[in-house]
Amino acid sequence: MDADAIAEGRRRWQARYDAARTRDADFTTLSGDPVDPVYGPRPTDRYEGFERIGWPGEFPFTRGLYATGYRGRTWTIRQFAGFGNAEQTNERYRTILRNGGGGLSVAFDMPTLMGRDSDDGRSLGEVGHCGVAVDSAADMEVLFRDIPLDQVTTSMTISGPAVPVFCMYLVAAERQGVDPAVLNGTLQTDIFKEYTAQKEWLFAPEPHLRLIGDLMTYCARRIPAYKPLSVSGYHIREAGATAAQELAFTLADGFGYVELGRSRGLDVNAFAPGLSFFFDAHIDFFEEIAKFRAARRIWARWMRDVYGASDERAQWLRFHTQTAGVSLTAQQPYNNVVRTAVEALAAVLAGTNSLHTNALDETLALPSETAAEIALRTQQVLMEETGVTNVADPLGGSWYVEQLTDRIEAEAERVFAEIIERGRRAVGDGEHPIGPVTSGLLAGIEDGWFVGQIAESAFQYQQALEKGEKRIVGVNCHTGSVTGDLEILRVSHEVEREQVRTLAARRAARDDAAVRAALGVLREAARGDGDMIEPMLTAVRAEATLGEICGTLREEWGTYTEPPGF
Repeated sequence: MDADAIAEGRRRWQARYDAARTRDADFTTLSGDPVDPVYGPRPTDRYEGFERIGWPGEFPFTRGLYATGYRGRTWTIRQFAGFGNAEQTNERYRTILRNGGGGLSVAFDMPTLMGRDSDDGRSLGEVGHCGVAVDSAADMEVLFRDIPLDQVTTSMTISGPAVPVFCMYLVAAERQGVDPAVLNGTLQTDIFKEYTAQKEWLFAPEPHLRLIGDLMTYCARRIPAYKPLSVSGYHIREAGATAAQELAFTLADGFGYVELGRSRGLDVNAFAPGLSFFFDAHIDFFEEIAKFRAARRIWARWMRDVYGASDERAQWLRFHTQTAGVSLTAQQPYNNVVRTAVEALAAVLAGTNSLHTNALDETLALPSETAAEIALRTQQVLMEETGVTNVADPLGGSWYVEQLTDRIEAEAERVFAEIIERGRRAVGDGEHPIGPVTSGLLAGIEDGWFVGQIAESAFQYQQALEKGEKRIVGVNCHTGSVTGDLEILRVSHEVEREQVRTLAARRAARDDAAVRAALGVLREAARGDGDMIEPMLTAVRAEATLGEICGTLREEWGTYTEPPGF
């Protein structure tokens, strides 16, 4: 790019910056020296390929979505939390908000994630242990007691039974007197990654895609600020994928959901701003920064050039980041504070929109109150003390970072081509009715290709670790320590017994005939091809439980077993 084009780009950026609002804050160094909001080539410089880097706030958004960077608004501190019953988790949420958390993120227990009630025989010993137990709208009501849902954004990390849980959230808002139309938050709902990594599906892919399509349509028309899909790479990376695989598989899943929305007749410029992403921030500092920058650039280009998005908001890749749980160690657990800080800094330097920082004890148990506070304060130290909010994309133009960004982007594009080709070969007429990327995603799920790719990467890393080629402090090097045992959070089995008693009491107090009637209507809707959201809302309002709703759908749609792989 020649000097005149670079200068014109800077003028465009300056106009955007001047028109935007910035925070009333000190944007100087610790020594008191002023710094510019962004840095780039000098006015007389030529920079080959600078159009791929560009300026913050303009296509291809490599350097961020906003001209102001974090000077306009800092990232949202959104700590993932949930344990025991709804009352216990509500207390933790109110503590997070009192201590400066900017939003909430709900962790559900395993029975809830699998669409089972707490009194289901399969739930025994699991209730409240890896998240909060939610059996009905009444639990959701308790979960957000004294937390105004029209003022706090909430993310819910759940996919298989995401739609009925979303309905419970809407009903909890109604019971607060809040108009659901004003709700803002995110529902994960990403079923593709369940088949490739997390393994928490309820049915085969097609019924799930039907529910997700209904949800996208409902939110686009009735709750415009709410994001019904958070396409998740986090679980893919935690399962053992490389950075490039995490990026490619996640964006491909996102393209599949774009195709789903278009197949429903939705305007891409209207529904695409409701898509968000959830990535892992691992321990390789520069690789993670490059991954996030490449993600924005790839998404913007595909949305514009492949899917016809003309509104820049439909080209934006907004993402939440969580530091890497898989990088934490049980050995010398206080080292995890350092790992988390480094990973969080990578996410911030790459322009994450929101962030969760893991607690030092999460490899052993759910976070203790002390560990959760340290995790929260880690973000606040980065935000308030380090100066990282002063300059947008401060590593932009670094030879190393830019080459890493280009390399990861190229690797991702090769994966996209492979996915599309696999889909073409698998479908007799060349394409699934939803779209070509969807064809490849479903083919890769059915033949185990995604699982195999992740497994091979995980195996290669484990080999390198065992040979000492990759090192983890406290595990295969620097193993001497004075660290003693940690006091960890233990969830009493009484939580499960009390949850089961509460569930029984609610069943006894509800109008059983109304529940049966609502589930009957839901069953009929499942047999047809109409909307599923309204009949599900009716069942939830009658206090039908999550297990009853999901059980009704399993009876109609069956279950799913993944193909064996060797």
